[in-house]
Amino acid sequence: MKKIDKLLMKSFVGPFAVSFGIALFVLIMQFLWLYIDDIAGKGVSIFIMLELIGYLSISTFPMALPIAILIASVMVMGNLAERYELSSMKSAGVPLIRIMRGLIIWAAATAVFSYLCSDVIIPYSNLKFKSRLTDIRRQKPALALEKGIFNEDFRQFVIRIGDKARDGETISDVMIEDQTNPGRINFNQILADSGQMYTTADRRFFVMNLFNGTQYQEPGTQGGGGQKQKYPFVRTNFKSWTKVWDMKEFELVRSDEERYSTNRSMLSMNQLRSMIDSLDRSMHSYRISIAEDLLFQLKRQPMKPPKPVVKDTTAQKEATSDAQSHSPTIIQSAKNKIAIQTATPDARRNPEVPEQELTRPLTEYKFFYETFKPEDRPGVLREAVNRAKASMTSVETRKAQVENRRLDWVKTGYELYIKYSFALVCFIFLFIGAPMGAIIRKGGFGYPILVSIIFFVTFIMLTILCRKLAEGNIMSPFMAAMVPCIVLVPIGVYLTRKAMNDSQMFSTDRIDRWMLLLRNRWQKQKMAKTA
Repeated sequence: MKKIDKLLMKSFVGPFAVSFGIALFVLIMQFLWLYIDDIAGKGVSIFIMLELIGYLSISTFPMALPIAILIASVMVMGNLAERYELSSMKSAGVPLIRIMRGLIIWAAATAVFSYLCSDVIIPYSNLKFKSRLTDIRRQKPALALEKGIFNEDFRQFVIRIGDKARDGETISDVMIEDQTNPGRINFNQILADSGQMYTTADRRFFVMNLFNGTQYQEPGTQGGGGQKQKYPFVRTNFKSWTKVWDMKEFELVRSDEERYSTNRSMLSMNQLRSMIDSLDRSMHSYRISIAEDLLFQLKRQPMKPPKPVVKDTTAQKEATSDAQSHSPTIIQSAKNKIAIQTATPDARRNPEVPEQELTRPLTEYKFFYETFKPEDRPGVLREAVNRAKASMTSVETRKAQVENRRLDWVKTGYELYIKYSFALVCFIFLFIGAPMGAIIRKGGFGYPILVSIIFFVTFIMLTILCRKLAEGNIMSPFMAAMVPCIVLVPIGVYLTRKAMNDSQMFSTDRIDRWMLLLRNRWQKQKMAKTA
């Protein structure tokens, strides 16, 4: 490795690590704010939180890597240009592309790592994150007994404490209402002057020791029919009373991860391709079923019985022998065909369908229903309206099913191709950030972060816009994923060319010439007016 490559790589590692950490932290906090309501107050341990954040951070790698490449490249090349080291290299005959060779290798390796993460690691981390988040959502809130507040965390028990000491265990003015036997006992309440509450060492049980209290019970009526018996109200005084609750219902229960494994964000690229093919075949089958339904609705029974068909035993034998050599469906079809051919005209007539009455040529009829008898026309119109409504309902239902399949197909295709897009943009951002650093000649975290945010926000906005266009059936999933990269490629080529030629990004010479001509013309007009 040449010294210039070592210099660039050593200068690039630090800013890349710092930028990647900052971007990762910002993205993690952005996603955590979405789920803070589901996590807060559940008593989740620090290890579960670290596990959740770890899975979430892996899922944000494809978004954090491009912005880290962009910021680090602007900072490194800006520092070299600010200290005139870049100018010295160019004056020695080293072109800009040769200077960037180490950074190009780094960006290519980062793009490959982003691709592997999207294909292998991220589906697994998304599955784990989804299952852990679901477990936390299903978990009951952490047990918290506050003074003066009725607590219903324990099933069929209502607890209220009047006051709690600073040690968190000594309590006073305690009220417990037991609702475990609503049929046998109508009212069961315990009042105590003081007590003590604590959790066992293994945190499996919650214990309350109450002192100097009274238990009030009102038994319910028992017996059937008119033999119901009533029992008197019971009051029991006690000096010490102990109640133990199982804390198992407050523990985190792991859910089955297999039910989330079919989500598109948790599938590898090969699985996404298989899912796209399945959805494509499903859409095709739904379209065929729509056409078959329409054809079925358009079919009508014959208005008049056709002429009788003479039995042909030879044709009947040939049809039967040919049908027996095929599947049972063909055999049944052949039998039905023979039955229709051999049926009498009266058997083939549908009594529910009225007959047409043609008294003049068809060209002289203005409407189709005029071919029926006047007394049959209202029924024919009603039947036509009912068939039209049924056809419209069927078509609308199948159309909604096809649209749902199409939307799933678009989202699945976009999920596949966006993995390539995020890997490719890591390489493209290098040819935007490095020339920008060479042009602006500023290092540090000032201008580089400002420039990087502009281009990264542009990329994200294009990504969101193209995704919406794809979901609206305006753009294909492949183009929706690749258009942001296609838009950024000319910008990178333009900036790289400007940096290689040491030219300004925006030349103002022509504007200055126009302003000079306008100023001279204005002075001449002013002098002509004064003369």
